[in-house]
Amino acid sequence: MAELSHPADRAQVGGSAGEQEAVGQQQVAERRVRRLDIVGHRNVFFAISLIVIIPGILSMLTRGFLLGIDFAGGSEFQLRFQGQTPSLQAVEAAADAQYPHATVQETAQGTFIIRTPPLDPSHEAAFEDALGRQVGTPIDRTASSVTQVGPTIAREIVQGAVVALVVASICILFYLAFRFRKVQGGWRAGFQFGGSALLALLHDVFLLTGVFSILGRVFGLRIGEIDSLFLTAVLTVVGFSVHDTIVVFDRIRENMITAHRLTFEQVVNLSIMQTAARSLITSFTVVIVLLALLVFGGDTIKGFALALLIGIVSGTYSSIFNASPLLVVWRRLQPVR
Repeated sequence: MAELSHPADRAQVGGSAGEQEAVGQQQVAERRVRRLDIVGHRNVFFAISLIVIIPGILSMLTRGFLLGIDFAGGSEFQLRFQGQTPSLQAVEAAADAQYPHATVQETAQGTFIIRTPPLDPSHEAAFEDALGRQVGTPIDRTASSVTQVGPTIAREIVQGAVVALVVASICILFYLAFRFRKVQGGWRAGFQFGGSALLALLHDVFLLTGVFSILGRVFGLRIGEIDSLFLTAVLTVVGFSVHDTIVVFDRIRENMITAHRLTFEQVVNLSIMQTAARSLITSFTVVIVLLALLVFGGDTIKGFALALLIGIVSGTYSSIFNASPLLVVWRRLQPVR
């Protein structure tokens, strides 16, 4: 075989080998895309999301929420009894005899949390005395406390929660539009990325609030109560979901530069598969911790753990099966050059 001594000949052969290697990588990517077509089955995943979300939306519109004292206002008693701790059923019966709408919750430390409509100080003392007489065990006032939340404070909390969610959503939209403005299509494409992430985020918020509406109003479970911890969980889920979506979008941006032989739909599908394992492993480790809190944690934190658990699972699902397929649909309806 003749030796290639001329630099131009060596460069030509080296370039051909590099091109062949790139073509081989593209062919492997194409086979992977055809093997697991998530984007191609996007309507199935959209339908699953609608089936889960619509009952919750109907429950929110017709039944509302089981509001905690942080939102509804009222008096919250944290009572500890002297001597032997009475049963939860006995305390519930005694509280219901005084105020039919009172709710009772027992903590792991033997303290009872009782929520009633707003009471003035004189009625608070009378309620505690009547409760102790009915259960047959006096209340230890040194280890007990009362918290009052008026309707004005509750209204301010609700307004602050709504404003915080709206401001966070707007900031996320413009941040993602700015971050992805340099991809093919400029600012228009950037807003497509940001809008798709925002729609996936709304999916997680509606699913979480809908499930809690069903738990609290339809099944009457105290774990479905809406309080300040629930608001904290919602904002945490917002951050987690957006972070997971940005990981997929960043990979889409990288593959748009290198995968020239693939269509945009194939690029998105390949990017989802490349990042799915990372998203699932990260979410699984968080889910294990939340399950431990839900099973072994105290009663006061179980609602928070459940909200985070639902939000993390929903956020992982929407990042993989909703956000990127929504981007494909958007670019089909509004193509960019």
